[in-house]
Amino acid sequence: MTPTPIPLDPVPRPLDHLVELAHNGGHGNARALVLRSETLTHEQLRERVDRLAGWLKREVPLSGARVATWAAKGELTCLMPLAAARAGLVHVPINPLLKRAQAAHILADCGASMLIGTKARLASLETDDLPGGCRALEENEALVAATQASLASGPSQADTGELTAILYTSGSTGRPKGVMLSHANLWLGAVSVAHYLEMAPDDVTLAVLPLSFDYGQNQLLSTWYAGGAVVPLDFLFPRDVSKACAAHGVTTLAAVPPLWVQLTELDWVAEASAPLRRLTNSGGALTTELVKDLTTIFPQADLYPMYGLTEAFRSTYLNPDLVEKHPTSMGKAIPFAEILVIDDEGNPASANEEGELVHCGPLVAQGYWKDPERTAIRFKPAPDHSAYGGTAVWSGDRVRRDENGLLHFVGRRDAMIKSAGNRISPQEIEEAAIATDLVSEAVALGVPDDRLGHAVHLVVRGVSDPAERANLAKSLKRELPNFMQPQAIHWRDSMPLNPNGKIDRTALLREISEGEAA
Repeated sequence: MTPTPIPLDPVPRPLDHLVELAHNGGHGNARALVLRSETLTHEQLRERVDRLAGWLKREVPLSGARVATWAAKGELTCLMPLAAARAGLVHVPINPLLKRAQAAHILADCGASMLIGTKARLASLETDDLPGGCRALEENEALVAATQASLASGPSQADTGELTAILYTSGSTGRPKGVMLSHANLWLGAVSVAHYLEMAPDDVTLAVLPLSFDYGQNQLLSTWYAGGAVVPLDFLFPRDVSKACAAHGVTTLAAVPPLWVQLTELDWVAEASAPLRRLTNSGGALTTELVKDLTTIFPQADLYPMYGLTEAFRSTYLNPDLVEKHPTSMGKAIPFAEILVIDDEGNPASANEEGELVHCGPLVAQGYWKDPERTAIRFKPAPDHSAYGGTAVWSGDRVRRDENGLLHFVGRRDAMIKSAGNRISPQEIEEAAIATDLVSEAVALGVPDDRLGHAVHLVVRGVSDPAERANLAKSLKRELPNFMQPQAIHWRDSMPLNPNGKIDRTALLREISEGEAA
């Protein structure tokens, strides 16, 4: 039976009102959050959010203060987006895969007033890594204190345009930048996704993606908007995903291409695959072969290829009915998004003409936290013919729209490395290499890889002693998270230069790619 689509209500609310929906709709006793030790109903989820919000308001009374979390998936990381919103605070989730240096940068950049994290992660921080006045608490300590706190004063009455979250994302240059998201951004994103995925109160979402990313966090928000249940999972092996699907009757599974490749290599039992209703993909394009594998293994599940960027959450999706005929298309705009293709002269591109993807509408974020220069580059006035007007995100991504109105990805202008669904700044890796004093020049590159999307390769010029060179990889393992580790380090006596006297990255990438192919 075809489910009734979620109504496409364009009126945003304060984000914490999500936990009121199931209660008001009579679904309070249905399960909402499946944790390792217990399962919360929607009514229990509502109370936990309210108590955590009450404790946060007492501990951090300044409205708009930033509260960071640095922990694995669990009760804290699932409740904080809503509890911080109810407390009038701004939530800053730190990717649990990041290490000390990256976490310290985020804490300092956002000016966090509080950090809640796991014991091991907090212990890795040095004395001066916390900003002045920032209090650090262990995750369990905070959760226990919240259970003993007074309830908050009910749903917040925040203006939906107020800032409620900062999500840090890497760029092709510089350190991670904080994307500022309002209540309206996140609320309408949840409404949009729940609507076009046709989610229902009996849906069960397996949350395998990091909750520090917009794609991952929306797993929670869109499912709860629809009245469904979320099962957070930090997995070690792909088989853990299929086992969880069987154990919990999972209906919705979101992933990135490298994980999909691994999942298609498993032998799926009927108990794991049969309940699945929908598969969603973002963070990189699906290949024709991968689409064929997914539709063969999960014939009853709808496959949703999608495209998004943190600065505007989600831009497009491809209707599952069109996937077989157009397996590599990005599809069309999601609800509440207007997607324009602009040529190099600033005019609307013609059909099949390449241009820049420009995202307009209420899903556009508020810019980068305390970074007006980079904000001005990416967030600019919408083209004159935009139906929404206002500020638009000029993505830098090159796309074309075919005669059927379907969008197709062409390429990126920047040097961003996308590996295993992670956006990686080459400059972060280069700076870490140079900081070892073993290297005088460094270039990080993304080399195409069938499993990862891009594999990180590092080209360096520096010390000549083999023993000293061996120390570079060891140093990088201490300073960088696993997904940033170079798959290979290439030592050079000199770097190729372009006519402007700069290191010729294109020549290096071509040389390494040809070597890998050989």
